[in-house]
Amino acid sequence: MTRWLSTTLAATALGLAACVTINVYFPAAAAEKAADRIIEDVWGQQPGAPAPAPDAVPAPSSSLGVQLLVGLLEFVIPPAAAQEPNIDVSSPEITHLKAQMENRFGDLKPFLDSGGIGLTNDGLLAVREVPLAQRTAARNLVGNENADRTALYREIATANKQPQWEKDIRAVFAQRWIAKAAPGWWYQDANGAWKQR
Repeated sequence: MTRWLSTTLAATALGLAACVTINVYFPAAAAEKAADRIIEDVWGQQPGAPAPAPDAVPAPSSSLGVQLLVGLLEFVIPPAAAQEPNIDVSSPEITHLKAQMENRFGDLKPFLDSGGIGLTNDGLLAVREVPLAQRTAARNLVGNENADRTALYREIATANKQPQWEKDIRAVFAQRWIAKAAPGWWYQDANGAWKQR
């Protein structure tokens, strides 16, 4: 029985090791952290926005079988290879896009505060209800901001040598822009309905 268990554990560990080394998965947690850093750089800390949550530390397991499996996996897969990867957001193009968005935020904020511009559920902005005299300025701001956001999502995927991640990065940013919005700002829910924070 013990021999069968060790053979099964070894086969499972090797199978998992093969999956870890072959599959390139999207690191959602790392993408959220990167998005939060960029959003805080662009917007600063918005009053009333939730503070970043501390990293959770998993509780140690007391099961002997789990401890054996973890030990075996650490032997087969070095711990450094199993760690959550970082998302690189330090390319010159990302820095440039972020700076442009930071510079534009002072002009966007009054429209966001008044509800004239809202956050869409796809990581962009939309003109909502702006007085006719300000509509052209609002549309220009939104057009330039959306162009930079689209380029930012693409550049983050490219900088990490994973162009297929662009859609996932955009989805993470869409959620984080809304989560970090100041109270009173308008956003679209998953169904496209406008709501106010």
